[in-house]
Formats: sequence, structure tokens, C-alpha cells
Amino acid sequence: MNLVAQRHSNFIKQEAASLGFTFCGISKAEFLKDEAPKMEQWLNRRYQGKMSYLENYFDKRMDPTLLVPGAKSVVSLLYNYYPKVDLERPGEYKIAKYAYGEDYHAVVKEKLKLLLDRIRQEIGEINGRAFVDSAPVMERAWAQRGGLGWIGKNSLLLNREMGSFFFIAEMIIDLPLAYDQAVKDFCGTCTACIDACPTDAIAEPYVVDGSKCISYFTIELKESIPSEVKGKFENWIFGCDICQDVCPWNNFAYPHQEDRFTPGDELKKFSKRDWQEITQEVFDRVFGKSAVKRTKLQGLRRNISFVKSDSETSG
Repeated sequence: MNLVAQRHSNFIKQEAASLGFTFCGISKAEFLKDEAPKMEQWLNRRYQGKMSYLENYFDKRMDPTLLVPGAKSVVSLLYNYYPKVDLERPGEYKIAKYAYGEDYHAVVKEKLKLLLDRIRQEIGEINGRAFVDSAPVMERAWAQRGGLGWIGKNSLLLNREMGSFFFIAEMIIDLPLAYDQAVKDFCGTCTACIDACPTDAIAEPYVVDGSKCISYFTIELKESIPSEVKGKFENWIFGCDICQDVCPWNNFAYPHQEDRFTPGDELKKFSKRDWQEITQEVFDRVFGKSAVKRTKLQGLRRNISFVKSDSETSG
């Protein structure tokens, strides 16, 4: 790769760091020939459950040049969200750590737009698009190719220096850059995530049956939660962190520096009673800018009711 491409890559990584991204890796924009048959098999097994959107735009999902004509590079970035204080308390309801503060889509997308603007100011007009979990992009595959980690047995990207509590974002641009090398798999013989999943969602190492995941039931599924998973949610009412919490690599997780991810004082004090008696007014006030709003109050109440009946049954 020539010196100009290397200089451009160095500039992008420096600017990404200044905007708060912990890691930045770059890979060549090309068809994901290794991932395509795996994704096809995953869909054929119906592991997407009711997430029909995952069946759409298969060609674009595998080929970034269909999302950005003339694309040369995929820039992958990691943004830490590991909280300073874990809100999980014994006997209380739990929400995934990523939802403690403001919705990451807004926070990270703003950073990406700034990064794209800075690249254009420095290098000139380029064609590119920024993505934060909002388009048919194989984010973990690109991050792996960019050397930011490996895909673990729980199907999440794992990084040796910070575990997995981070958001992945991408920029697909028509600028040739210096490409990073993929890293090896460091999961070894560990099966902590597989052993800990209460709904047996990890069908086999590196393959998650999305239709059995607690996050799927509490966020993606819009209908009634099936009775066969009663008693298995361990008080999770929005998302689930079990396979991350038990992962040894998350011993290296460290608190984020993003003020907008800090939970509000009201949420910090939420008790079971607060959750069970939540009104639309409280929901809007506490979760108006949060990812939790995705379930709407009706969905959250469904989850709380389901988990509440769990504890009553087990008690």
C-alpha cells in the first residue's frame, strides 16, 4: 500500500481517537465470500425468528460496494459503553448495560458524521456512508477483518484489551487505505458463555439461535413471549448481558468516558415496584432518549409481567 494511503489511514485513526472511539481498524471493501454461506445457513435454520428484516438485502449485506458505489475501504470503529456503576442489584429487574444512558444510535452516529466531515476537510470530497446498527452491514465481520478482535463463541466481537462491551460502527468510503490484518481467535477451550445461557440460545460454538435469546424475546419479539421459556429470564426485562458478564475477556472491560451514556438518577434508584407501576409519563421521562423506548411501554409491561410471573412461580 502506498504512502498516501498510509497517511490517510493514520489521519482517520487519529481523528477517530480524538472523537472518543477506542479502536479503529480498516479493511478492503469486497464481497464477504466466507460469511455469505454461513449467513445463508443461519437464515435457513430460522435462527432469525421473527426478525424478518435480517432476510432482506442479502446482497447488500455481503457486498459493501452495493451500499456505496465505488467503495474501496470499510472503516470499523469501537465505542466503549461499559458503565462506571453496574445497576444490577440482587432480586431487582435488570436491563442491558448498553441501554443505561442515551440511545447509542444518536450518540455514535453524531461522532461518525463528524469523522466523515473531518476526512472530507483533510482529504477532499469522498463518497461514503456511516452506519451504526441501522443498515444491512455485517459489522462484526468487518470489525474482525479490520483487526479489532475476533468473533467469540457467543457470536459477539471480542477484543483482548476491552472485552465486548462496546458498540461497533462503520464507514464505507470510496477511498483506498492501508488495510489492517485480522487477529486470531482467543476463545480457546472456554465455554463459559454457552454454559451460562439460561435459554440455550448458543446452538453451537460461534452460532447463536437468535430466536432463543433473551434479548430477542424482550426487544425484538412483538407478540407474546412463549411459555416454554418461563422461569429462564433471571429478571432481565430489556436485553441480556449474561454471555458477556461471564466472558473472561470482560475482566479487561473498563468504564466509558461518554457522559451521555451515564444513567439518570431516577433510573439508578428504580426498584421492582417502580418498574411494575411505571406509567407513560414516567416511561417518557426516564426513557425518552434511551434505547429502552424501542419496546414502547406496552412491550416493557409485557416483559415485566412475564418475569414477575417467573419469580412468583419459582417462589
